[in-house]
Parts: sequence; C-alpha cells; structure tokens
Amino acid sequence: MPLTADAVDRFEASRPRLEAIAYRLLGSAGEAEDVVQETFLRWQAADVDHIEVLEAWLTKVLTNLCLNQLTSARARRETYVGQWLPEPLLAGDPMLGPADTAEQRESVSYAVLILMERLSPNERAVYVLREAFDYPHREIAEILDITEAASQQIFHRAKRHVADGKARTRIDQAAARRIVEEFLAAATSGRTEPLVRLLTGDAIAIGDGGGKVPARAKAFEGAVAVAKFLRGLFKPTEAKHALIGGAPEVHAWTVNGEPAVVAVVDGRVVGIMCLEITAEGIAACRSQVNPDKLERATARWAAGDHGEPLFDAL
Repeated sequence: MPLTADAVDRFEASRPRLEAIAYRLLGSAGEAEDVVQETFLRWQAADVDHIEVLEAWLTKVLTNLCLNQLTSARARRETYVGQWLPEPLLAGDPMLGPADTAEQRESVSYAVLILMERLSPNERAVYVLREAFDYPHREIAEILDITEAASQQIFHRAKRHVADGKARTRIDQAAARRIVEEFLAAATSGRTEPLVRLLTGDAIAIGDGGGKVPARAKAFEGAVAVAKFLRGLFKPTEAKHALIGGAPEVHAWTVNGEPAVVAVVDGRVVGIMCLEITAEGIAACRSQVNPDKLERATARWAAGDHGEPLFDAL
C-alpha cells in the first residue's frame, strides 16, 4: 500500500536525525544515506497505522541496519587499500547533527570517530545513541534488544575506550582559521623547527587515499618525523599539480568540529587535513584524499561562501 503524503512527510521530518545517527555509526556519508533510504523502504512496507511511536520505530530499524553494515564493513576494511579514515564533513553540514553540548560535538570529531572504530558494533551504537542523542538507557535497550543494565555497562565501557580521544576545546571558525594559518605558515616555511614547536612530542600524520591517490598509510610518528613529512608535503612541485589536476587553493576551515586545511582545485575538494588540537599542541594530522570520500564535501563547498584562500601556490 503506497504511503500517504502525511506518512512521507513524517519520515522526512526524521531524516536529518536518522542521517546524523547513521553517519556517526558508519563514518561514511554515502553509507549513511543508503541506510536511511533502506529505512524509508522498510517504513514504506510497514503497517504505519499500527506504529505507535514513529521515532522509536525508525531508530530501531536504522540502528539495526547500521549494525549489519558495521559487521560487513569490518570485513571490507581488511581488504581496503591503505589506511581507512572517516569521510570528513564540512562545518554546517546537516549530517553532523546536534552540536549543542560538548558531548555532541565531541562524538562527531574526527579523533573520536576514529577511536570508535575500535569499538564493537553494539558498543558504538550505545555510545552514539546515549552520548550524542541523549537516548535513555531504557530506550536504547529496546532498540538493541538488550537489558537496561547491559546498556549502561556497554556505555561505560565504550566511554572509557574513547575518553582519551575527545576534543579538549571547542573550535569556532575564527579560531580554526588562526590555528590553520599558523600551521600553514610553519609548513610552508621550508624549515622543520616551526612545525616541531606546534606539534606534540608524540604527534602522528596519516592519510587515506583509498588506493586511488597516494597517501601515507603507515603513520609518521613523533614531532620531528611529522614535521619533515609536512615540510615535503607542502612543497609545491609540478608532479603534485599533475596528480591533482592543478595548483590547489588552500583554505582554513572547520571539519567535523576541528580545524582543517581544505585544498581545492577548480572548485573540487582534493584533500582535507584535519588537525587534532590539544592543550599541548597539534596531536594528529589526518588527511583524506580518497576522491570517493570527498564528493559530499565538494558539493557542500560549491554551495557555500568560503572566502579567499590562504595560499594558492602549493
């Protein structure tokens, strides 16, 4: 039986929340859109007149679809070429979801999304539903078909696993720009010392090219090693320009709530480097250059006003 216009509207009103949950669970905007669409198909096939609480029903269906996806994703990532990193989302993307509390902002940071990869699917689901969307354990238990006590135990265990990776401070657009300006000035100085001063002693640098663009799959570790890598990365060469289709414009932006370097060629986002900031300095530089994971960022970039680039000769 086809859905009524009212039933479709009810689902569409829930779509932003469902996409935000799915993105946090899967770390992929494309996969999040797919599972939300599958949730809609399940809604379309259901006897909607007998569903008492729409939000609870949709969340249960979506979460279980995501759990299945996470289980299969682990197998796929074993054959992924290079290092797998989440798909970055630019500031203002509705898929980032709520950002009213520190917990909500931290749950979508690049650092925490990566740490959540270490969690089991159930741990990840409980953590996201409780930490980012403030679901009570009673509802989480119903969604996952577990006891309320089990939900509480799983949450505390998951929270301990990710506690060390939480962002220390909230970064707004102006602060992000200042941090990235200082970072780029050091990276393009041709010397390692300015970069070393900005980095923590145990800083890392890593990238995801998906086998389509060269990227550092094994992390550089330590301030000096990372500084040397960055000095070479930001040195312009004809070979680099040929690889990405031209000389990129480089912007300071906020991505997943963190300061980031965004490289753009002819309106196409070709790379995003997220900087993990701590009180001691920059602890990580994580670069996403897999073009498949930059399509949404490119579309969002084209639709927004991003001002003048900081550099256009890298």
